[in-house]
Amino acid sequence: MTELFNKLEKKIIISAQASKGEPVYEDKCLISIIKSVVKGGAEGLRLAGAESIRETKKIYDIPVIGITKPDPLPDNWREIVYITPTFSDAREISEAGADIIAIDGTGRNGQNLEELIHKVKNELNKPVMADISTYEEGIACDRLGADIISTTLSGYTTHTLDKNNNEPDFELLEKLVNTLDKPVILEGRVWTVEHVQRALKSGAFAVVIGSAVTRPQVITGRFVESARDY
Repeated sequence: MTELFNKLEKKIIISAQASKGEPVYEDKCLISIIKSVVKGGAEGLRLAGAESIRETKKIYDIPVIGITKPDPLPDNWREIVYITPTFSDAREISEAGADIIAIDGTGRNGQNLEELIHKVKNELNKPVMADISTYEEGIACDRLGADIISTTLSGYTTHTLDKNNNEPDFELLEKLVNTLDKPVILEGRVWTVEHVQRALKSGAFAVVIGSAVTRPQVITGRFVESARDY
């Protein structure tokens, strides 16, 4: 695990995912996106689904954070556990080649986090990244044995919607960094180089970037919106 973490420390990890209906959803398009970000210097990837992980691992020996999630997301996705919710999901992406298993670490809906973390670590022998939305969730996941804590879900749960202000949750990052003796990753609404620099200066172990790099329609929309008043 030390060697794996050394490859990711203070690096940029790109979340390359697509949902049905998006222009880059087709496998060949998504693989082209992945090839592009690796060529651009990404040191790690966050990928959804066994197929995407398996195909990427055929091409690159690069650390992959794997997840599963429903496609399309249900209407109540802010209220439920949907990121790698079961051990069966974790096993599927582990067997596909994921180096790190990311799970929902919010503990909602009666989720048995302790059991899931224990089984991933001990039966799959893979480190666990807990995607959390609050400081309290991060502390709980730390105590349950998660190896990495990530701010991924801040702003994306019903009880953190006030955080979804188009800026990363630096306050959450800094509180976790100052409390925990393990890697804390900044993920969520990372749009600029200044965001990355601030995160690393604040002690982030690494930074995950998604839509700002891999979703052309979202990137274009931001520019279009900025021009509306002119």
